[in-house]
Amino acid sequence: MPRFAANLSMLYPELPFLDRFEAAAKDGFEAVEYLFPYAYPAEELVARLKAHGLRQVLFNAPPAGTDAASIDAAWAAGLRGTASLPGREDEFRAGVQLALRYAAALDCPRIHCMAGLLDEGADREVARAVYVSNLRWAAAEAAREGRDILIEPINPRDIPRFFLKRQDEAHAIVQEVGAPNLKVQFDLYHCQIVEGDVATKIRQYLPTGRVGHFQIAGVPERHEPDTGELNYPYLFSVIDEVAAQCGWQGWVGCEYRPREGAQPGGTTRGLAWLRQWRTVHAPAS
Repeated sequence: MPRFAANLSMLYPELPFLDRFEAAAKDGFEAVEYLFPYAYPAEELVARLKAHGLRQVLFNAPPAGTDAASIDAAWAAGLRGTASLPGREDEFRAGVQLALRYAAALDCPRIHCMAGLLDEGADREVARAVYVSNLRWAAAEAAREGRDILIEPINPRDIPRFFLKRQDEAHAIVQEVGAPNLKVQFDLYHCQIVEGDVATKIRQYLPTGRVGHFQIAGVPERHEPDTGELNYPYLFSVIDEVAAQCGWQGWVGCEYRPREGAQPGGTTRGLAWLRQWRTVHAPAS
């Protein structure tokens, strides 16, 4: 059955960030992901992972900036990556190198490099060329450390002007770069909003070896996956089926906003969908 990772940037919002590791472990998660680790010493994050028997499976390279303060300021200012931005190649490289240092400490196999926002009137072909060049460099650097670089199509309603929007665009770029450790972060929420036909795309892309990670959320409100227009039990079964056929062994990140918001225990109560899935699909003893 799919292996689910708690996204600690969104789940357990009533708790301080460092306390969310324990909460996730108590709810039965074995792995976590989140946006950024840079506000915390790597040693502190490692201690939380070890204390609660968790694996770190994904985080993002900086959205811009090169240290904790400038990274935080960049995110607050609405910056969403530098990978496709001409003239910011040095900043992108510094961010990837910082991410790789954290990945080594956290034993994290995957780093997502956000594409960035296109200015109005910007030349998309120029941005694409910069993107491909930056990803080729990042993949080579990450390969030396045994890490994967991921790229993610994101819907323009949540992030207007984001460079990468579609699965076919992402897979074409991965194929052009040609690095075996450059892969696509397949967020079913974003895919449904932009393209739909999600199950067919899972069947199309997962066997290629180019899908490094899934993420989920209900559509359109981005709450638990048992709300909204997507039939997640069916989609989980599709992932199971195709993964068994092609040998995929990745993770499904729970990147959604709990319906109950920051109410104490709201995330845990909202995990009824996961408890039910585990019960129905528990291995026979």
